[in-house]
Amino acid sequence: MPDFYCDEVLSGNIRVETIFETGNVLAYYHTRPFWETHIVVIPKTHVASLLVITDNHLLIELLDVIKQVAARVVGEKGAARVLTNLGEYQDSKHLHFHIYWGEPTKNRSPR
Repeated sequence: MPDFYCDEVLSGNIRVETIFETGNVLAYYHTRPFWETHIVVIPKTHVASLLVITDNHLLIELLDVIKQVAARVVGEKGAARVLTNLGEYQDSKHLHFHIYWGEPTKNRSPR
């Protein structure tokens, strides 16, 4: 099954505007934003979803990046939401979190 994050983002096939990066985690502005401010946070290695992650160090690193980026959005905008999808709601089967603020920009589902 194709994996947008491994196949396109992490491979460098698509350029992204990085917000924050660690050795194992990447946060960047969504390439097709659904909300006014829309940031995606992903592990740099393939993990299918939150339900199957087994590396607690990676999970802590992901949550730390999410916390820092969300705090930045709250500082700039006054609020933020953090979202991940599971099962059939998860379009791309690579663990990813959306950090967002504002109104939807288009009538389409986030990736």
